[in-house]
Amino acid sequence: MTRPCHARADARSLVSVTTSTATAPAAAVPQRVGRALAVVLSLLTVFGPISMDLYLPVLPALTTELRSATSTAQLTVTACLLGLALGQLVAGPMSDRYGRRRPLLVGVVGYVVVSLVCAASPTVETLIAARFVQGLAGGVGIVIAQAAGRDLYSGGALLRYYGRLTVLGGLAAVVGPVIGGQLASVTDWRGIFVFLAGVGAVILSACLLVFRETLPARARVAGGLAQTGCDMRRLLADRLFLGAVLVTGFVNAALFAYLSGATFVLQDVYGLSPQGYSFAFGLNSAGFMVFGFLAGRTSERWSERGTLLVGIAMCTAGAVGLLATAAWDLPLAAVIVSLLTMVSGVAATTPPATSLALAGYPDIAGTASSFLGVARFAFGGLAAPLVGLGSGVTPLAVVTVTATALGALALLGVRRPSPATTPAVAGDHDLTPAGR
Repeated sequence: MTRPCHARADARSLVSVTTSTATAPAAAVPQRVGRALAVVLSLLTVFGPISMDLYLPVLPALTTELRSATSTAQLTVTACLLGLALGQLVAGPMSDRYGRRRPLLVGVVGYVVVSLVCAASPTVETLIAARFVQGLAGGVGIVIAQAAGRDLYSGGALLRYYGRLTVLGGLAAVVGPVIGGQLASVTDWRGIFVFLAGVGAVILSACLLVFRETLPARARVAGGLAQTGCDMRRLLADRLFLGAVLVTGFVNAALFAYLSGATFVLQDVYGLSPQGYSFAFGLNSAGFMVFGFLAGRTSERWSERGTLLVGIAMCTAGAVGLLATAAWDLPLAAVIVSLLTMVSGVAATTPPATSLALAGYPDIAGTASSFLGVARFAFGGLAAPLVGLGSGVTPLAVVTVTATALGALALLGVRRPSPATTPAVAGDHDLTPAGR
C-alpha cells in the first residue's frame, strides 16, 4: 500500500538528517571528487551560455538566408531559453530517480544530434523547433552540474563550488560572442551549429571517461510521477527554498533584460562603436566573474543571507541608477557604472541563493535544482522582450527596477527557514569537509 505523500516526505527528511550527518563528510572530501571530475562538472555549466551566445553574431545572416522576418528569427533565441528551462524541470526529477549519469549521457547525446539538425534546418520554423530541443538537452547538463555538486560537497566546499560555477557562467558569456564572431569570419551560421555539436561531442567523451555516478542507488527516490509531484509540493511549501528560488528568478530577469537591451542602449542611444560595446560588455562580465567568486567566499566565511542581502542591494542600486539616468539624461559613465553594479549584484546572489535552496534537500537535489533553472531561464525569457517595448534607457530601467524590487521582496522569504527543513539545513551547514 502506498503511503501518503507527506508521510514519505517526513520519512525522507528524517533519513536525510541522519544520513547527511553520517556520510556527507566523506562525500565532501576533495580528494574523492578529483580534479578531472570537478572540471567535467564545471564544463557542464557552459551548455546554456554557449548555446545562447555563440551564434548571435550570425543571427542577421541566418535571417537573410532563411528569408525570415527579424522577429521570427529572434524566436530561435526564445525557443532555446524555454527549452533550457523545461529541460531542467524534466531532468532534475529524473536524475533523483535514475541517478545522475544516465540522464546526463542521454542529454549530451541529444545535444550533439539536435545541434546537427539545427545546422541542416531548411526553414526558420524547423530551426525554431530544433533550438527548443537543443535547449531541452542543454538544460540537462546545467541541472546535473548543480545536483551532482550537492551530492559531492557540503558546507564551505559547496559554496565554493557554486562560486566557481558562477564564475564559469560569466566567462562563457564573455568568450561565447567572441568565439562566435571569430567563427563567423571562417564559416556561416550552419558551421556555428556544427561547432556546437563538436563541443557537445567533447563533453560527451569527457563524461564517458570521467563522470562516475554521484548518487548511489540507495539514495535515489522511488516512485513515479506521483512521487515527483509530492517532492515538488514539498519544496514549494518551504519558505526558505521558495524565497531563494524567487530571488534567483527575479535577479536573472534583470540580467536577461540587460543582455537584451544593453546593446541598443549603449550603441544606439550613447553611440558606442561595436568595439566600445565589446569593452563595456567585457567589463560587466569581469564584474560578474569577480563578484561570483567573492560571493562564494564571503558566504562561507561570513553569512549566506548577508551575502545575499548585499547582492540584492547591489542589483537594486544599479537598477535605480539606470532609472536616474533615464529621468535626468545622465552621461554614459552613469550607465556603465549602473550596469556594472547591477550585473555584479546578480553574481553575488547566485552562490548563496543556490546553496540555501539546495542545502536542505540532499535526497531530491535534482528536483530542487530544476526549480532554480526554471526560475533563471523562464523569468529571464519573459523579461527580455519587455525591454523592446519602448525606446531609450527607460524600458531597460523600468524592467530592471521592477525585477530587483520583486527580488528584494522575495528575500523576505529567505530570512526564516520552515521548521520542516531547519534540521537538514543546520545539519549540512555544520559539516566541514575533511582536509580543509
